[in-house]
Amino acid sequence: MKKLIVLIGTTLLIAALTACGSGEVQPVTLKLVTHDSFNISEETVAAFQEQTGHTLEIVPLGDAGEMLNQNILSKNNPLGDVVFGIDNSFLSRALENDILVAYDSPELANIDSSLKLDAENRALPVDYGDVCLNYDKAWFADNGLAAPSGLDDLIDPAYAGLTVVENPATSSPGLAFLLATVDAYGEDGFLDYWDQLAANDVLVENGWSEAYYEAFSLYGGDRPIVVSYASSPPAEVIFAETELTEAPTASVISSKSCFRQIEFVGILSGTEHEAAAQQLVDFMLGKTFQEDIPMNMFVFPSNSTAELPEPFVAYAEIPDSPATVSPSDIAANREAWIAAWNETVLR
Repeated sequence: MKKLIVLIGTTLLIAALTACGSGEVQPVTLKLVTHDSFNISEETVAAFQEQTGHTLEIVPLGDAGEMLNQNILSKNNPLGDVVFGIDNSFLSRALENDILVAYDSPELANIDSSLKLDAENRALPVDYGDVCLNYDKAWFADNGLAAPSGLDDLIDPAYAGLTVVENPATSSPGLAFLLATVDAYGEDGFLDYWDQLAANDVLVENGWSEAYYEAFSLYGGDRPIVVSYASSPPAEVIFAETELTEAPTASVISSKSCFRQIEFVGILSGTEHEAAAQQLVDFMLGKTFQEDIPMNMFVFPSNSTAELPEPFVAYAEIPDSPATVSPSDIAANREAWIAAWNETVLR
């Protein structure tokens, strides 16, 4: 009898060790903390749950800045297991506050090095989007004026009263465009550029929706140049009420005229489901999730093996030399740059 008990115990121990060594992860409910703009198809969520057995709960926490603040304040009692949507304008704050766990996902092999801004891989790049000047092609054709080709055109008297931008204190694309001017003209020159832009009757709106859908000439406003995204032209085709064969807008993609926003995913420090969280990160960097990004969030996938949908191939242009400012420089100077911009432009 004792031999039988020992045999059974040994068998169970071997089975347990085998299960532990197999890399299997028990199904759990994973919480993905993100911003309010996160959107992915139900089919993609179902694919993750089918592949892993985990249940995915999406927890929206406001805009990107608000979401990050809540995660920092709750770092000792994390609000979820994985966080998505920290971008390069807030990345340094996330890393300095030590809210993320390092993870070397095998999918990183398919991601361009220019998107990897954290050498320790605590924040892994999921997508990117370029904030660029967009213009109404018909307006410029009808008025016999050349479309803008770069930032300098906006301060030319010929373009007076034609541009609408967003306030960098209240708008993510507004901040991105401010950063583009910092890179293009330097810390010693960007305010002079904005002073000239203000003198050329630039219009400032609080947010993207007001700038694009109210002030932009495409939607009945009087400004044919607007700060928007490189993905806006394909979006105009996709959501057109009647079928279009050409985008009615185009992006200015000359050197340093666009600012590249990169969004990251990371495992929250303190999660009780780190192995399962790694599986979610792998999935978000993999082709199924990556190929679902453009049509849902209108940004570009970070995975170079992901195929773009046809409207993005046909109507979107990706700048070769976008403006860049390091996350550490943004963190150190953001508030001062915004304050100086406010004094220069809205005084």
